[in-house]
Amino acid sequence: MSVTEHLYLDKQHPALWRAISGLGLKVQEAAEAAGLGPGLLELLNVRISQINGCAYCLDLHVRKATEAGETSQRLALLPAWRETALFTDKERAALALVESITELPGQEARERDEAYARQCLTADEFSAVSWVAVTMNAFNRVSITSHHPVRRSRP
Repeated sequence: MSVTEHLYLDKQHPALWRAISGLGLKVQEAAEAAGLGPGLLELLNVRISQINGCAYCLDLHVRKATEAGETSQRLALLPAWRETALFTDKERAALALVESITELPGQEARERDEAYARQCLTADEFSAVSWVAVTMNAFNRVSITSHHPVRRSRP
């Protein structure tokens, strides 16, 4: 293998990939048990992937969000969610929390985002959303580091 070829981390260490994928499934189960629907989960996955600039995960999760009933308008406006009334209080709280976990701002900003999220989310929802952010960030880093390709979709 030449040093210019991309090394797919998931292929190089498949047991580690299976472990992180298993964690992702457990997080999804916890989110569903907390009452977070698939549409919200995909919305969060898309937002985290936007922040991280993960093309592969964006392609995958925009598709899944659409399949879960998310509208193209809300997906297009997701980076500006604070500037629109198209998102519910629960969605706004979850988005603020995943952005904070992804960006790791200073302590004051983190505490503000966490307090807002705690006002709108139950303890189970807060924990599940936090785990969504932790795992999606990990998946983004695997895909970005591996240079997972985005395949052109068929019209």
